[in-house]
This record gives sequence, C-alpha cells and structure tokens, in this order.
Amino acid sequence: MSQLAAVDVVTAATHLMRAGQWSAATALLNAADPDDPTEHLALALARAEVATDQDFAQQTNHAPAALAAVEALAAQSWDLAMLKLRKDYSTALFGSRADDGDLAERARQLIADAPDDARRGAVTFYAGVMADNLYNQSEDAFAHYTTAYQLGEEAGDELLMSLALRHLGDHAHTAGDLALARQHWERSTELRQKVGHLLGALAQQTLLAVLLRDEGDIAGSQALAAEVNRWATQVDLKFIVQETAGLMADRTQQAPPR
Repeated sequence: MSQLAAVDVVTAATHLMRAGQWSAATALLNAADPDDPTEHLALALARAEVATDQDFAQQTNHAPAALAAVEALAAQSWDLAMLKLRKDYSTALFGSRADDGDLAERARQLIADAPDDARRGAVTFYAGVMADNLYNQSEDAFAHYTTAYQLGEEAGDELLMSLALRHLGDHAHTAGDLALARQHWERSTELRQKVGHLLGALAQQTLLAVLLRDEGDIAGSQALAAEVNRWATQVDLKFIVQETAGLMADRTQQAPPR
C-alpha cells in the first residue's frame, strides 16, 4: 500500500473541511498512522482543527476530545492555544457561556507570540470578532480587521483576507455605505469561492442577499436567499438556514454569526 506524507494528508483534509465534508476529513486523518512523532502530532492538530471548524459551523461539540488528544501528545503550543481560543469563542458566541474578558487577553498574548504574519493575522481577526460580537467594541474591531487584512495580504493568505473583508464590509453596511459594503462583500465572496470554503461562500452570499434587500431588490434578495438556503440545509448550517429563511419571507433578521 502506498504511503503519503502527513503534510499531503493534512492538505487534502483541509480541502474537505473547507468543502463542509467534516466527517470525510476526519476519516482521512484517522486512516493515516505514521511512525514519526512529528507527523503524528501534525495529524492530531489537523483533527482538532476539523473538529473546531465543525463545531462552529454545525454547533456540535467534537473539539474537546480532539484537543485533549493533541495535549496528550505534546506540551502546549501556539497552534493548540489558537484552536482552544477558536473553540471557546464559538462557545461564547452561541450562548453556552458568557466571557469575562479572558478570551481578549488570550488573543492579545497569541498576537504577541505569533510565529509568522499569517498566524498573527488569524488571531488578530479573532480579536476583532470578539471585540464586535462579545464586547461591543466596534472601533477596536475595525482596527483589528484592517490589520488582519494587511497581514493576510502580506502572507498571501486569501482565506484570512476574505474573513477580514467580510467584517470590514459589515462595518461599512452598518455605517450606511452600501457601495463600499458591496465592494468588500463581493471580493470576500470571490476569495472564499477561490479557496473552496463552502460555509464562508454561503455566509457571504447571505450578506449579498441582505444587501439586495437593502438596495430595494426584494425579488433578487429572495431568489439568492432561496438558493443559499438549499445549500445550507444540505450541510446543516443552522444559522445560515435561519437567516436565509427570514430573507425568503422578506423579514429582517439579525446578521448571521461570524
């Protein structure tokens, strides 16, 4: 039987994860059993990332066991701490627990300790969504998104760039600048489609449906929302299903969690 390097397995699993195929990604990672401890750890981290991503997308709770498996293999690392931050943010965002500021402090430490621009940009982005969604600190959030976009651009990380643009567009939309919101949201959608991020692309198309509604094109908004709703239903993305159902009925709902 042919052997694949762990990095190739992780890359393939990442593409499956971005396509909303979390079970397939986990199965692929579980099928690999390298002898090298470094590769074993890389696979465990990838399993934890898939679990963390699925928990946010589908509001499941697979990450704790996967994160514990990483801890059993190695001491604390930046990447493990980042996954824990993402999981705890998801838990706080969906109302399972409140946050007393601990997440913000952890994010600040991860920004200081980040080993490269891409990872610094990733945690800076999360500092932004925490400021926006947990602490009601809009100006801080905007600054974090701007920095995250710049770091993503410098690192060539198109997914990070798309994440930052999504939220910069949200700030433009809140300020009433629909033209700038469209510019940011369309570019974010294109980048997410380019990297094969299904959840991200559907979330962005939902915002474009919101924008069509706000521009007065109710029929266009409903048509786009209906198509996104079908996709989201198939992959059990509950918050997108809920938001698009409201748009299909021409009801104003809260923006989808981010």
